[in-house]
Amino acid sequence: MKDGTKAEYELLERLEKPFLALTADRVLDELRRQEHVTLEGYRITRLEHAVQSATRAERDGADLDWIVGALLHDIGDGLAPQNHDRLSAEVIRPFVRWDVAWVVEHHGIFQMLYYAHHYNWDRNARDHYRDHPCFDSCATFCERWDQASFDPDYDSEPLEHFEPMVREVFGRKAHGADVLRDGVISPLVA
Repeated sequence: MKDGTKAEYELLERLEKPFLALTADRVLDELRRQEHVTLEGYRITRLEHAVQSATRAERDGADLDWIVGALLHDIGDGLAPQNHDRLSAEVIRPFVRWDVAWVVEHHGIFQMLYYAHHYNWDRNARDHYRDHPCFDSCATFCERWDQASFDPDYDSEPLEHFEPMVREVFGRKAHGADVLRDGVISPLVA
């Protein structure tokens, strides 16, 4: 890479643009694959968990970033089950507000509140982040949208309902300061 010329890198940038433009398609394809993934012991598919979470966020009056964050909070689960929260956050980080990405990145440790004691783990491990400005947002995200979204009888919106939202978010300029809004904490619900 260090021997590349300006002209070569300009060519690569031009050739990469069509691939980058298809990011939303790749994300939606991954969600569609999750329609066929049900882990042993769970009563719904990974896709159903995603759309339940997003449906709950939307019905609570959440904005676009929170809805897409809820939809994609576990997108990394198939590839990186032990750190899916971090992988999922990296997928959305360039395109959503920083607080949404932070919540997705940390939701795994916050979810431990509900089950860690059954494994003799520290269910209050999230308290390490007690003083972080996104602590309450993450706790609310987990309580209202994530842990509640394993219900086989919940009337979720279909993935197609969320497709325009995914396209809008991934159609943004990556890492745009107007999108990321570093330091701003946004409400989860209206």
